[in-house]
Amino acid sequence: MALRLARLLGIIVFLVSGSAAFAQTPPSESEIASYPGLFAAAHRGDVAAIRQSATRENVNMRDGHGRTPLLVAAHARKIEAMEALVAAGADPRAKDSRNYDAITIAAVADAADVMSAAIRLGGTAKEITSPYLGTALIAAAHLGHDEVVRRLIKAGAPLDHVNNLGWTALIEAVILGDGGPRHVACAKALVEAGARRDLADREGRTPLDHARNRGYAAMVALLSQ
Repeated sequence: MALRLARLLGIIVFLVSGSAAFAQTPPSESEIASYPGLFAAAHRGDVAAIRQSATRENVNMRDGHGRTPLLVAAHARKIEAMEALVAAGADPRAKDSRNYDAITIAAVADAADVMSAAIRLGGTAKEITSPYLGTALIAAAHLGHDEVVRRLIKAGAPLDHVNNLGWTALIEAVILGDGGPRHVACAKALVEAGARRDLADREGRTPLDHARNRGYAAMVALLSQ
């Protein structure tokens, strides 16, 4: 009983806080203003400056939040800068201090083209990311980023990965969604790709159970098929 209450409390805190404690941290205005050469070039998308200044020694350096220049470029949605950095030796699978890679950064930002570029440059949709030990697919489903979800599925993202909250991408599309068209589209893409509808959370509730409890009629219809 005590364990169940603790789990429920953790979920409530997550929902109320909007996961603020573990949220991604894009570079602030003060950080951007103080960035040295390669970081500044990455944020600006200055490919010429990147090619001139990037070396094997500095291309994977970190800022105060563990971001590499590549991750800064991903936050800034500078695809050509990302390409130049990887060509110079940047690690395409680098993660920041909160365990976010370029793919997940782009997925959360609903930047589908940036995310696809991060995959093309050597990232993997199968990576375990975030403090919740989830995936970019779970993050995108949570936020209702349906085009991102479709691209991640095509890239081989694990459909039924369970994060440390006990949730899959399909569960998050329901339990953290608003039941609207984009979250329904995420759930539809997952179901059509073969995501398991019978996988329950730690309390034994399936995605269909959560949809019924929330009165999400379109979700219920989809998950009842």
